[in-house]
Amino acid sequence: MVTQPGKSAPAPARRSEKSRHAIYAAALALVAEVGYPRTTVEGIAARAGVGKQTIYRWWDSKADVLLEAFLDMAQNTAETAGQDTYALPDTGDLATDLKAVLRATVDELLDPRFSAPSRALAAEGLVNEQLGREFVAKLLEPQLQLYVDRLERARDAGQLRPGVDPRIALELFVSPLAQRWLQHTGPISHAYTDTLVDYALHGLAPR
Repeated sequence: MVTQPGKSAPAPARRSEKSRHAIYAAALALVAEVGYPRTTVEGIAARAGVGKQTIYRWWDSKADVLLEAFLDMAQNTAETAGQDTYALPDTGDLATDLKAVLRATVDELLDPRFSAPSRALAAEGLVNEQLGREFVAKLLEPQLQLYVDRLERARDAGQLRPGVDPRIALELFVSPLAQRWLQHTGPISHAYTDTLVDYALHGLAPR
């Protein structure tokens, strides 16, 4: 390649990063437009303007591309908003904090930019054991651990019974939301997650 006088060729690392982010964007766009089953490595490569061999040099499958693209998008979105990627509020009021973070989760799950790839990854993780482990380890586990930490602080402050297991407790409001969203068993909304928190913290018996 001949370069213009006074100008140097782009550094290989810079070219690689440009290609990598083009591939991320292509994978996310295709999954949103045509769905995960119809998304292919060939389609991602064509959309990103790179050769198929470039993708296979960095990833083993379209699922691996999508997982990395999704994690990158989540990180960039949080940084743009000036937030930590994983952040759980701690105002001292457990119910208020849980409702706030679950409302934010609902907003994300209803955003097509997030819902299409996250739904695809969750579904693929059920049949692809390796992807499933990575999806849990890199995306779900860090978020669930923050719930555990917040519930432990609430327990230490006397807001929960001393013997409450935070891992089981968080399932009372996280699992129903995930199931309803994944299986389309009903609408998800702020009112719905507020109710989940109320039921989880106060039970169903008369007070």
